[in-house]
Amino acid sequence: MAEVTGKAVDWKLLGRVMHYVKPYNGTFVLAGFLTVFLAVIALAQPILIQLTLDKYILANDYHGLVLMIELMIGQLIIQTIAQYYQTFLTNSLGQSVIKDLRIDIFNHITSLRLKYFDRTPIGMLITRTVSDLETIADIFSEGLISIMGDMLLVIAVIGYMLWQDWKLALITLIPMPFLFASTYVFKEAIKSSFQEVRTQVAQLNTFLAEHISGISIIQYFAREDQEMRKFRSVNEKYRDANIRSNWYYSIFFPVVEILFAICMALLVWYGCKRILSDQQMHSISASPGGVTPGVITGFIVLLNMLFRPIRQLADKFNTLQMGMVGADRIFKVLDTNEVAVDEGGLTPPALKGDIEFNKVWFAYNEENWVLKDINFHIKPGETLALVGATGAGKSSTINILNRFYDIGKGEVKVDGVDIREYKTSYLRSKIATVIQDVFLFTDTIANNISLNNPDITRAEIIKAAKDVGAHDFIERLPGGYDYNVMERGATLSAGQAQLISFIRALVYNPAILVLDEATSSVDTETELLIQQAINKLMQGRTAIVIAHRLSTIQNADKIIVLDHGEIKESGTHQELLRIENGYYRKLYDLQFNSAGIAKP
Repeated sequence: MAEVTGKAVDWKLLGRVMHYVKPYNGTFVLAGFLTVFLAVIALAQPILIQLTLDKYILANDYHGLVLMIELMIGQLIIQTIAQYYQTFLTNSLGQSVIKDLRIDIFNHITSLRLKYFDRTPIGMLITRTVSDLETIADIFSEGLISIMGDMLLVIAVIGYMLWQDWKLALITLIPMPFLFASTYVFKEAIKSSFQEVRTQVAQLNTFLAEHISGISIIQYFAREDQEMRKFRSVNEKYRDANIRSNWYYSIFFPVVEILFAICMALLVWYGCKRILSDQQMHSISASPGGVTPGVITGFIVLLNMLFRPIRQLADKFNTLQMGMVGADRIFKVLDTNEVAVDEGGLTPPALKGDIEFNKVWFAYNEENWVLKDINFHIKPGETLALVGATGAGKSSTINILNRFYDIGKGEVKVDGVDIREYKTSYLRSKIATVIQDVFLFTDTIANNISLNNPDITRAEIIKAAKDVGAHDFIERLPGGYDYNVMERGATLSAGQAQLISFIRALVYNPAILVLDEATSSVDTETELLIQQAINKLMQGRTAIVIAHRLSTIQNADKIIVLDHGEIKESGTHQELLRIENGYYRKLYDLQFNSAGIAKP
């Protein structure tokens, strides 16, 4: 979690954000110019009002009064147009910056190793990519440029008041030190509450992402009431964080109004006293440099112009700070070095599929070894089956082959070359993995098969579907291959989703096929269809099969039995059955005896 610093701006962090402004420098410069222009032109209003009262109304000059009204209308029109373009440009700049940042962070997240996602909640990443990015947009629309404009206006107003009548200005501005102190205290108090709000947003998003994804488990076990109570707790913490921040506002703004009223009272008191004093010595019209009704009215307008940005400055400083917090969180994700680095960048025209694990050791947390001294060799076109209890290290083996994780010791070779020498994206494109929990996107059947790869034609998709034996069921769907699959394939059966994953694997024409429990969650009839698809997929390819059902791997060229990360037995199906009291023999007898069928 990012810390809120005592600094309003982390300049190093702001520099990184400004790097994304470079493509839009023209917009940034124009927005800055308009900000300065607005601060200057705003002073025209009290000047024109003062002149109108003192020079034309008191002198009964009708034509002069009309001229001043026309000038004020013109000033208002110019200020409105400039304000429109300044607001549009700053918001456009912020959205353009976060558009580029969002692309970068999405590309970075999709390149991270699975190890990163093992310990990072998905809801937190969603918060980074959506909510935290929006706070960066606020840096430009409501923060940095707006603060510059407000501070320029404050300086210009105070400077003009002192130039116009320094005595009246000093008396009027007596409460200003209290106002600046109150603003500072408010800024310090609310920034921690804003940080708590951001933290609770991340917690809320994480909770929702996990529970919506796991809604079937919640309903299967009738946990709706219990999870609702948890959600109420998370939701209440988010509410309380917002209430605390609103509480600070409810104190600060009345304090500002009281100080504004005191300034106004001092202005009226001292200004009227000066006018009465001048009247005793001179007429109003004959008191050059004295306090006049126009000066008093102009100061009233100037006070409003002064307090309006000061009311907002503390809020805008915290908007800027929250943007910095959001930027800090986002850059921490972007700075994550757990990226699948293409060390060698080797991309040969084709792979034969020769796989060798040589003294491989692997641990997820760099302490507890999940795989210990694993050695095996698969020749091109052969099939290796991995057998073992849950946690034995079967899935870890294929995760290593795909370079989702790097090994601790030893080496893994494909076609005699260390897999670290290959470009990672190339290596994975040559390995098709079919897992038990098939993931389908909210898209058409065709796009779920091709994964929107423009190089894969509709004809190739249909041919692969026919080869797998899934063409008929797809054609029966409304729209056929254009049938829109709901999230995670909720509108399809487990078997249908599995068949689509087989088509996906076949259409990419891999050199190596990995099947991870690919038939464990389907009925017998669908399993026969899937087994035909597997046989088609395995033709001419090196295959690694993980299966609990030993009936599906009896024809494998080699079977390896894993137990607690170590190879306990290896050989063909018949060779392993001949090992008395062997792990595989016990597992085989247990499965067929529990099934109540005769052993083949």
